[in-house]
Amino acid sequence: MVLAMATTSMQEPTRLLLTALADEPRHGYALITEVAAISAGRVRLRTGTLYAALARLQQQGWVRVTGEEVVDGRHRRYYTLTEDGAAALSEETARLRATVREADRRLRLREVTA
Repeated sequence: MVLAMATTSMQEPTRLLLTALADEPRHGYALITEVAAISAGRVRLRTGTLYAALARLQQQGWVRVTGEEVVDGRHRRYYTLTEDGAAALSEETARLRATVREADRRLRLREVTA
């Protein structure tokens, strides 16, 4: 089992890619559009960036290829989140929740002292 990142945070594109794969396998173009949707258009992955990230995530054991097909003459490769990838995303989600809780707590304190 590949250990999740215990002490460092994930880069946003990585987090968004793993999130896009959390519910179902997707091919490259579907990942680009899903990441844009999840981020409300803030993050738009370029093709080269996407495939470099997918190669890195495969090497880490967080993503794997689950199938390939040709649709309208175009080759599609489908990617899915592995158990290790889900664990890494879960850990990152917990880290983000803790940060948000602390930010909320400090903002409430600021309101009380203002």
